[in-house]
Amino acid sequence: MMRLTFSLVAFLLIAGVACAQNIVEPQGPADWTKPYPPFRIVGNVYYVGTYDLACYLVTTPQGNILINTGLASSAATIKSNVEALGFRMNDIKILLTTQAHHDHVGAMSAIKKMTGAKLMVNEKDASVLADGGKSDYAFGGNNSAFEPMKSDRLLHDGDTIRLADTQLVMLDHPGHTKGSSSYMLTIESYRVLIVNMPTIVISKKFSEIQTYPGIAKDYARTLSALKELKFDIWLSSHAAQFSMHSKHKPGDKYDPTVFIDQKGYDKAVKNLQSAFDKKLGEK
Repeated sequence: MMRLTFSLVAFLLIAGVACAQNIVEPQGPADWTKPYPPFRIVGNVYYVGTYDLACYLVTTPQGNILINTGLASSAATIKSNVEALGFRMNDIKILLTTQAHHDHVGAMSAIKKMTGAKLMVNEKDASVLADGGKSDYAFGGNNSAFEPMKSDRLLHDGDTIRLADTQLVMLDHPGHTKGSSSYMLTIESYRVLIVNMPTIVISKKFSEIQTYPGIAKDYARTLSALKELKFDIWLSSHAAQFSMHSKHKPGDKYDPTVFIDQKGYDKAVKNLQSAFDKKLGEK
């Protein structure tokens, strides 16, 4: 009997589910699906995402943690990247995400089924994950944007995710989604921040977002919190947000110090603050 490749199996699985549940995944830039060679960022933290959609593998002796999955079609890419680094998909024990949008959780359900990993999410994004994005205040509608999934553990601000000797602290940074999250961990004396940057994704005025009445306050609180964070290395949900491609080129030698970039972080947060202030001032 001819053996199906993983890519074909993943495609058939995604296509079948999408047909059954009326899932319509929005299109995105080519950089969202463009491959990028996986690499070691710092210690046991690896980049396994696409050219722009950042996915992170955190390895431990008792299994691994995957943060974000990109689009639905990225399941095969992530598997290929994980294996290229010498790790196994079946060793992924915990799944996390920085936000409940299709470009970061599109392949989450398929990878959860494939690995049996536990999905842990900010409690405020759990309902959006459960309906496949239908109830998202910005992109919701009649169709799901990704396969609905049930969370195994609901996280709250300051909660710790532990696996072996690795600990990640979840930081509640709402606005972009109601449950947008960042993660802080210490690796090889480096304090590493995987941050969800609160970009504004709506054209309406804040006062017109009836399904998210506290959106302006959440954005303001998140921006204030981002300015107070202390870290050595910062990463984000999109490679472009932390200028990954100017800091790392395929084939570069391992060097965590290239991701030490306080000025870049401060500039990014300043730009976000300006965008928020402009939106807040709309009449």
